[in-house]
Amino acid sequence: MSSLSRELVFLILQFLDEEKFKETVHKLEQDSGFFFNMRYFEDMVTNGEWDEVEKYLSGFTKVDDNRYSMKIFFEIRKQKYLEALDKRDRAKAVEILVKDLKVFSAFNEDLFKEITQLLTLENFRDNEQLSKYGDTKSARGIMLAELKKLIEANPLFRDKLQFPSLKNSRLRTLINQSLNWQHQLCKNPRANPDIKTLFVDHTCGQPNGARAPSPVTNPLMGAVPKAGAFPPLSAHGPFQPTPAALPTSLAGWMANPSPVPHPSPSAGPIALTAANNAAAILKRPRTPPTNNSAMDYQTADSEHVLKRSRPFGISDESSYSTDDLPKTVVMTLNQGSAVKSMDFHPVQQILLVVGTNMGDVMLWEVGSRERIAVKSFKVWELGACSMPLQASLSSDYTASVNRVMWSPDGTLFGVAYSKHIVHLYTYHGGDELRNHLEIEAHVGSVNDLAFSYPNKQLSVVTCGEDRVIKVWDAVTGTKQYIFEGHESPVYSICPHHKENIQFIFSTATDGKIKAWLYDNLGSRVDYDAPGHSSTMMAYSADGARLFSCGTNKEGESYLVEWNESEGAVKRTYHGLGKRSVGVVQFDTTKNRFLAAGDEFMIKFWDMDNVNLLASIDADGGLQASPCIRFNKEGILLAVSTNDNGIKILANADGIRLLRTVESRTFDASRVASAAIRTAPAAAMVGMVSAYLGYGNFTDVKPKIADEAVEKSRIWKLTEITEPSQCRSLRLPDNLTAMRVSRLIYTNSGLAILALASNAVHKLWKWPRNERNSTGKATTNQAPQLWQPPSGILMTNDISDTNPEDAVPCFALSKNDSYVMSASGGKISLFNMMTFKTMTTFMPPPPAATFLAFHPQDNNIIAIGMEDSSIQIYNVRVDEVVI
Repeated sequence: MSSLSRELVFLILQFLDEEKFKETVHKLEQDSGFFFNMRYFEDMVTNGEWDEVEKYLSGFTKVDDNRYSMKIFFEIRKQKYLEALDKRDRAKAVEILVKDLKVFSAFNEDLFKEITQLLTLENFRDNEQLSKYGDTKSARGIMLAELKKLIEANPLFRDKLQFPSLKNSRLRTLINQSLNWQHQLCKNPRANPDIKTLFVDHTCGQPNGARAPSPVTNPLMGAVPKAGAFPPLSAHGPFQPTPAALPTSLAGWMANPSPVPHPSPSAGPIALTAANNAAAILKRPRTPPTNNSAMDYQTADSEHVLKRSRPFGISDESSYSTDDLPKTVVMTLNQGSAVKSMDFHPVQQILLVVGTNMGDVMLWEVGSRERIAVKSFKVWELGACSMPLQASLSSDYTASVNRVMWSPDGTLFGVAYSKHIVHLYTYHGGDELRNHLEIEAHVGSVNDLAFSYPNKQLSVVTCGEDRVIKVWDAVTGTKQYIFEGHESPVYSICPHHKENIQFIFSTATDGKIKAWLYDNLGSRVDYDAPGHSSTMMAYSADGARLFSCGTNKEGESYLVEWNESEGAVKRTYHGLGKRSVGVVQFDTTKNRFLAAGDEFMIKFWDMDNVNLLASIDADGGLQASPCIRFNKEGILLAVSTNDNGIKILANADGIRLLRTVESRTFDASRVASAAIRTAPAAAMVGMVSAYLGYGNFTDVKPKIADEAVEKSRIWKLTEITEPSQCRSLRLPDNLTAMRVSRLIYTNSGLAILALASNAVHKLWKWPRNERNSTGKATTNQAPQLWQPPSGILMTNDISDTNPEDAVPCFALSKNDSYVMSASGGKISLFNMMTFKTMTTFMPPPPAATFLAFHPQDNNIIAIGMEDSSIQIYNVRVDEVVI
């Protein structure tokens, strides 16, 4: 379903709620699965309406969707079971046990046995684990608190727990706007139009009396009346008069930018208004535009609105957890002066550029802890500088770095200094930073710097103490645009784009936020940051969500997510200090987490939860408001310390990466090579190779390292020469014995998955017991060949091929919930908990020979084919994206 169709459902939900169609509201919530009404859910749980609870939940999840869902249904059914026992209704309890709780025995047989034994007790509170069970009301309250936590953590409920912020009677508003528009297009518009139906478009009959005023002098297309003033559809009265200027959503602005700047009220949305002059109104088309998707709501057969996209998609259940956050300190780098800004290379993600308060710029290779290059502050051409700058330097030839940032392709980076100057350096590997451009960008301090592509060419955007934003050609240094309008120094900038519209957000030290198009026609937005704080703005990696973090003069800090459509704060995150020292800095990662440096700690939030997720002190020694920066994959995190150093934190993937590159000779010339490659397959290989720090490219020039140092990096391998050094175990198999074509441990280490030559999968699990408390794979105990209660097998499609002649392949998702597999025929996707075939796709030829899940998104699959091609497939939309 398209995003506009989804929004239409929300509008209908609002309308039904306002009209008091309560049952219909909740039925639509359930049927659409777009909004989970937590208050309605709480009421049903509190009242013990268990059948209605499960029916409502079924619109959003099923028992076997993921472990969170399983736990939710289990807790509900367990409570229903205990209440039946508490009422001494044994027959009802047995019925619940057989019909509702039996399904969980396949996943935890011991627990099911223990639940069954409660039937033998006179009072189930005699069971030690249930001894604290109180009365029904308190038990439901405790369970409800647990259910809410599970629902909030469940990825299937992501973005479904908060109803969009809408003005009252929004659907009525849109209808009224449509009627105004239709009336404006009438050939003979009447002064008092007669509206009797919405089933057909409105038209006025032949004129009978005075003609309605021209839309130029009395425009009808404007803001609509409040809900209470909305006219009855059968009323014989005029349309509601409205002003011409219409605040539109940010998306609407991007689709139809206004050429006229205007001041918006500070409490208004981040939005732009339509032109408010006669000339602009006269230019309006006399017929409705056919390419405006917003008009598609007017027709019932609108393909744009009613077309449903493929609903199938793999849940990213357990894709992220707090274990994915880089929280382990793996090294400390001695910078020598206070860190002001840091940025990881976008391709070679173990490269870190750092700027300090003394004007030094250093390039670190984190894997080897080597400082590759150092640049101290120095004006390259002093004679070309303005007299104010020369005078400033003559008395104090020092400057602080305010910002360092890599270009999107990693071929150069920019440095913004506290004195007028911006430096651009090119980097093509090795230990050489080449001077590229020196720009005297602003009068006074250059506070921020970023890169953008306004005309499909790389540009540098800067802002400064002189209250101005400027855009420069990144190749020639030519000034392209200048944006003026802030009344205080511009603190930060955030270039972005939506579809083909490029724009810039800017923030000032007085807490004002403005937005600019690349047209030199002034600001489109004038809005107050929360708390009138000095604020930085940033989008999530996928560009879908906008966040800001800032601190005001009183030391109050605010971390918020914005609703771009309404220009309002969507959610405010809790946990920042009330008296922050300096401006709190933040970063985003994985389209999932936020992090901020505050109160000598690093604080983390889930983007969908306003409460603090975790906080760490990184073994102490951090600055009060430390500078922080994730690498692109979010597996490494750099944070500044109060002793002029940098701590590198890593998660498990980051630690593996650093161990991998630790024994490799760093060769950054591969970065440029990877950036040059344009073919999709080659680009993908280049990205992987550059990410790891090694590859096979023609322009690689090996770096000659000291032989002793190189030898010290070689891992010590243990030779296995005696049988006594090995332990063996035969896996039990009561299925048809066939040659094993592929074999893999699950990511959790709890099982082994095999693919046989007959296209059948086999799964062995180690039981958790006294001999093996962890349930991990071991030779001390034999595993069990596991199958779901249904007894079905995971069998690949073989079509007309002989599986013995095929090249079998499979891949496990990161959370072990799904396996993608092929044996010469179509690719199959299986649910590892139920063994059900979720879908098949891409029939041969060519046949798939290798499969790989994207590490952060279970819906993205890389597929190697027998014809040597590589395809990137999106399961959710059922199409090849590369």
